[in-house]
Amino acid sequence: MEFVLMQKNMASAFKASMLLVVSALVFTPSLPAQKSIPKSSPDYTRNVDPFIGVDWGGNTFVGSAIPYGMVKLGPDMETFDGRKSGFGYSSTGVIVGFSHLHLSGAQGKYGNILVMPVTGPLVLNDMKTPRTDEVNRVGYYAAQLTRYNIKAELTSSRRVGFHRYTFPASQQSHIIIDVAHALSLGTDWQAQKFLGGEIHLTSNHEAQGVARVTGGWNRGGEYRVYYYMVLDTPANATQTWTGSTLSSSKDATVEANTPIGASFDFTTKANQAIQVKVGISFISAEQAKQNVKQEIPAWSFASVHTAATALWNQELSKLNLTGESDSQRRQLYTAMYHIMLMPTDRTGENPDWKSSEPYYDDFYCIWDTFRTSSPLLTLISPDRQRDIIRALVDIYRHTGYMPDARSGNDNGRTQGGSNANVVVADAYVKGLKGIDYETAFAAMVHDAEVPPADQQKEGRGGLKDYNEKGYVTLADERSGSRTVEYSYDDFAIAEVACGLGKTNEAALYASRTHNFEHLWDKDMTAEGFKGFLRPRNPDGTWAPPYLVVRGTWPDFFYEGDIWTYSIYAPHDMRRLIEMAGGNTAFIHRLDWTFLRGHFDVTNEPGFLLPTLYNYAGRPDRTADMVHLILEKAFSDTRAGIPGNDDSGAMSSWLIFSTLGIFPVAGQDVYLIGTPSIPEASLDLGNGRKLRIVAKNLDPNGLNRYVQSATLNGVDLPNAWFRHSQIKDGATLLLTMGPAPSKWGTATPPPSMSDVNWSLCSASTTNATH
Repeated sequence: MEFVLMQKNMASAFKASMLLVVSALVFTPSLPAQKSIPKSSPDYTRNVDPFIGVDWGGNTFVGSAIPYGMVKLGPDMETFDGRKSGFGYSSTGVIVGFSHLHLSGAQGKYGNILVMPVTGPLVLNDMKTPRTDEVNRVGYYAAQLTRYNIKAELTSSRRVGFHRYTFPASQQSHIIIDVAHALSLGTDWQAQKFLGGEIHLTSNHEAQGVARVTGGWNRGGEYRVYYYMVLDTPANATQTWTGSTLSSSKDATVEANTPIGASFDFTTKANQAIQVKVGISFISAEQAKQNVKQEIPAWSFASVHTAATALWNQELSKLNLTGESDSQRRQLYTAMYHIMLMPTDRTGENPDWKSSEPYYDDFYCIWDTFRTSSPLLTLISPDRQRDIIRALVDIYRHTGYMPDARSGNDNGRTQGGSNANVVVADAYVKGLKGIDYETAFAAMVHDAEVPPADQQKEGRGGLKDYNEKGYVTLADERSGSRTVEYSYDDFAIAEVACGLGKTNEAALYASRTHNFEHLWDKDMTAEGFKGFLRPRNPDGTWAPPYLVVRGTWPDFFYEGDIWTYSIYAPHDMRRLIEMAGGNTAFIHRLDWTFLRGHFDVTNEPGFLLPTLYNYAGRPDRTADMVHLILEKAFSDTRAGIPGNDDSGAMSSWLIFSTLGIFPVAGQDVYLIGTPSIPEASLDLGNGRKLRIVAKNLDPNGLNRYVQSATLNGVDLPNAWFRHSQIKDGATLLLTMGPAPSKWGTATPPPSMSDVNWSLCSASTTNATH
């Protein structure tokens, strides 16, 4: 996604450190291992630090949520100089209230239905407060609101937020609900806009209504957030407001850009706790009320928190570590937590159509998550990934397209290719069952053949030129990144077509997989290297080379440059390496990319780059680069994620890279990098586990080179393996050493240009669909 200046500075700082460190091959020792949680303890949540990634543009969610929960209840803040946070949280500054809908790793959406406790006279335009004693654990947030001397505590269920506010002695204590509040409100083209709302005080301890909002980063249409609020303590009095006027009226309605809210007023004793439940629904206020009754019928704050903790432990227990440092443990379990915050399970909360299929929203964005998050869920949460894909297919049935991004019950925006194609193919070639692949295939073909009315909303922009000429021209934006991504999307379609026995379609889309070559200028040179992607004009002539470091919406490359996109062809790296001059030249190019600061760790297009050495017979260089990136770009601090976490995309990259394997999304292939932990396992379900054991691994990372490998006790000479080799459980044993070896250098990972390559090999090797 798009980044702020802070993130660009962070990227520059990382590149500078990479240049210095790699050129000298000096590696900072890891922290010494610290005492692990006892093996008998089931509480993996103690390893999670939700504050990791809140700074330096990580934008990770702070507050309470359950896995894939619709409600993400947390503080909305602004800095001390008045700059409002676009994702909710700020490490410095003041709290303006606690809202119920947030993203994680992204910004520019939600922040709806805000609750705030205050004391003293009500000042409608100034309720913000500094905070101290801030705590965030899985399913629990707390802070002392210093302006009011109120302790705020939050927990939640799937669709309900649970608040507990402990007041001081006060003649004027209030709990307010702000219906018009939202993040990133404004007039900017990607700002949110409040369209109007309602509030109805149905008793002295209940309120319900709706907020209508539109826009945000995805430029989505109107979404309606219905709410039902109930307090465990009747108020002495109630008030509503519209604009800046308080009233004793029990009902209020406003149109666009007009404040609206209500206050429950109390006289409180010292340490008096008042609890609040807020149900959220996208269907109706009555359904929001039913959500409260179904999910949190009682008033036990501790029970709700305990239930949330138990749900997270079920998910976090899918990762087990042995011999890790304290920092690694916090990073990895927090990463597991982050990848399960989005997309959100809104089954039963779809306002646009009725369906027996699961419904998920907040695919924000598949362009970010298809590379690592989706393959990780296919491994450790196949049932969840199955339902997510079923939701994508059902969205196609009712909107005409699988989204590349979706939020607020509306598709948009499409940054690159139609990457849901890769998500479907990844599941298909790995044998994920329970998906209507025939309809999924129809959705993929629709992406590939039907130009969308709005090229930033869904589908493939520039499709007419792509299908007629074999590339997107400068007549359309992002023509370079789109061309290479469409080429890989077409490979994904060809895979599924082949597996479904659709021979003609498989041949057609396989023939388009090399369309990226049509933008390859073999004579273009940059910094001594020859052969790069170059723009073409609508008449087919070459346009001037595109040398911008990080493009955006109207540019040739989206959030990447020639060094990243010119070597993106995961389906046929053999052919691309030949085009780049062969193995030696390609290795030199990769080295140059890392040494000279062309690698951008903060953004997803470069996710695969460190492991591309494996295709050229140098897995030792993969080990060097992965080790360096982990040490220099990730940590267990508030600035511990290098750029937007993007719905867990960065976090899932961290998990794979730390464990020592990396998926080639859309294929049944995993590349072996370098493990940073002596032993780890992933639970594949039904008693199956993938164990990765790194023999002779030292805590300083000096023995980072694989000397030999076995998979299930059988010699593994290659720096890669297939999903079929691990799907029933497996042990990957890597013997590590201090110097590069010949291991993994003989047979590169598969490419379409291989002599014995077969399009259907993965589909026929894995389970029947």
